[in-house]
Amino acid sequence: MNHLYKNKNLRILFSVTLIAIMGVSSIVPSLPSMMKDLNIPASSIGLVFTIFTLPGIIFSPLAGIFADRIGRKKILVPALILFGIAGSACYFAPDYKWLLTLRLIQGVGAAAIGVINLTIIGDLFTGQDRIAAMGLNAGVLSIGTALFPAIGGVLAQINWHVPFMLALTALPLAWVVAFRLDNPEPSASSAFKKYMREALKGMKNKQVLGLFAISLLTFIILYGPIITYLPILLHSRFEASPLMIGFVISSASFVTAIAASQLGRLASLISQPRMIALSTFAYAAAMIFIPESSSALWCIIPVCFFGLGQGLNIPNSMSMLTAIAPMEHRAIFMSMNGMVLRAGQTIAPLLMGMVYSGFGLTAVFYAGVAVAAITLVITLMTINGFEA
Repeated sequence: MNHLYKNKNLRILFSVTLIAIMGVSSIVPSLPSMMKDLNIPASSIGLVFTIFTLPGIIFSPLAGIFADRIGRKKILVPALILFGIAGSACYFAPDYKWLLTLRLIQGVGAAAIGVINLTIIGDLFTGQDRIAAMGLNAGVLSIGTALFPAIGGVLAQINWHVPFMLALTALPLAWVVAFRLDNPEPSASSAFKKYMREALKGMKNKQVLGLFAISLLTFIILYGPIITYLPILLHSRFEASPLMIGFVISSASFVTAIAASQLGRLASLISQPRMIALSTFAYAAAMIFIPESSSALWCIIPVCFFGLGQGLNIPNSMSMLTAIAPMEHRAIFMSMNGMVLRAGQTIAPLLMGMVYSGFGLTAVFYAGVAVAAITLVITLMTINGFEA
């Protein structure tokens, strides 16, 4: 696996991965201050994420189609530029309406970044190297998910607007991708109708549909109980500061990074579907014990269980999907998965907001247990027996 650490293209893609998750993780600690300053009720604060992820439902499939037809970099570079400009402009938003408008525009750029990044990793590597590369990428993602809330927490101590300026880092990276990334590009030799017909036929595969469903449910747990309502629990029950909120949430990511970075070794001992099944038990444990914690610091233990689940689940799901998809259709496969997970990101704050309004904060986490159980059933029914 040492050769992967030295791969220049993979290092560039790791940087793109960090940009892909910046738009959410860096502003999580700002939520309580944002709610107070803009007079936003707890049941509506999730719109900051919903409006950001909503464009992914529409634009992720389009980005995938164009990435398959005209090339990966020709879509990825403009997406990074749009993300950087719109994201940093959120700093200057005078009110909630303007903030949501700019988040919507930033979300258009974000819709393409993550899915094309994973597509290129799938293009560059095969077999065990692909599993290991996806695991390392998930590890980098997790380190970013750990660091960005902490960085965002420090910046939010100054003002809740400040974390939005981190998006400016996407602009120099766009130049690096354009002129330094060496990646294979698909050959769009077939007619568009034939391309779409073959792609749609491939997506009817039971395993592909199962992986799509797992992505949807995973991101409902992530963006509902964890991203949106864990900060509220920490602030309302324990009066946690933005810095403490960032620290607790980031603790999950260190465990994710460790688990994901070892996937290359774990794959020789245990099948990918079994690792995904095990992840659902980790999710359920986290959801049960978070609301039972007696202090903000005690929340770290169940949050780390959630991180373990992410490390076992997400990189395996992505690796399996890229293995199933042929190169000429890989971007649309990944973008459809991106659309599904964006749907999960979009639905989660709204769904859990209704649970919160009707049954209270603790019920949000118990709803997460139910989602984890459904994920386990789908895993056993659809992808059991998959071989890389």
